[in-house]
Amino acid sequence: MLTGKTIVVTGGTGSLGKVLVRRLLAGEMGQPKKIIVFSRDEAKQHAMRLSYQRLKAATDEVIYRNFQNLLEFRIGDVRDFHSVAGAIKGADVVFNAAALKQVPACEYFPYQAVQTNIVGPKNIVRAIEEHKLPVEILVGVSTDKACKPVNVMGMTKAIQERIFLRANLDCPNTRIICVRYGNVLASRGSVVPLFHEQIRQGGPVTITTPEMTRFLLSLEDAVNTIFAAVKHAKRGETYIPRVPSARVVDIADVLIGNRRIETKIVGIRPGEKVHEILVSEEEASRTVERGNYYAIKPILPELKDDSAEGPALTTEYSSADNVMSKVELHALLKKYNLLVESEFGLGEEMAA
Repeated sequence: MLTGKTIVVTGGTGSLGKVLVRRLLAGEMGQPKKIIVFSRDEAKQHAMRLSYQRLKAATDEVIYRNFQNLLEFRIGDVRDFHSVAGAIKGADVVFNAAALKQVPACEYFPYQAVQTNIVGPKNIVRAIEEHKLPVEILVGVSTDKACKPVNVMGMTKAIQERIFLRANLDCPNTRIICVRYGNVLASRGSVVPLFHEQIRQGGPVTITTPEMTRFLLSLEDAVNTIFAAVKHAKRGETYIPRVPSARVVDIADVLIGNRRIETKIVGIRPGEKVHEILVSEEEASRTVERGNYYAIKPILPELKDDSAEGPALTTEYSSADNVMSKVELHALLKKYNLLVESEFGLGEEMAA
């Protein structure tokens, strides 16, 4: 499907971006002509370049052959319109994975979140529209926190969704879609790496509140959602994975296992929800089932299709529903090798 295409991944050096790039390079969606990693951190780009070229040390060749390789790196920031326009001017497909995503950080620096999570997406759309760029597909990566948002991160991501989906009216030759998913296992800043580090230090493992639940999916599942949306999503739709959820206190218990490590209730951080929602009650009536995914149809009547698909949900899709047992959670974490972290000295044992 993406054979011969030039692809831009904004935020391509992030946790999701790196997995997305790896799987695009593997040809899962066809063999691309070019993949451009667009981000502002030159150190992460340099490390990623070296890892793909399997070089033990930097050489001039790494730099000067950059634009000749299948994988190209461009320094820039989605906040800057001109660097965005330059990066995507020859693109067929754009994945926007650039984001400020740490909830407390966004609460303390809300305008910085606006700049990256709202102005950045607007710059992409503006470049396509003003320069009449022949971008065929634009995918916005969103979060469950954008659904009934109570924190700055979620609010800015909710606006990102609306900017992208409304842009279908301004960019009629571009299919603009979104994906929305929950807590990604093992991504930077997520709960599992935090608990691993606290266990390595001997505790305590900090729990915000015993009732808190979160959706759980792997980075591979997140990329699967993106690929499913590229293959099947119609203009203006938002794709949602159907994934399990768990209590955060159970995640801690499973990771601690039989170790004598204390857990400590510390209270909800600024901007956090007790439960996350992937589809709101208001969105349920326009949500349809697509295999292992839900698709939220666009809110704008100009983008609605005439299909007779009935709603797949009658109420909101919450992480408080269908919570996994500890045994199921143990199996999930083991599947993704998150119980065995040799550098931390973690084992697989779990308290009965």
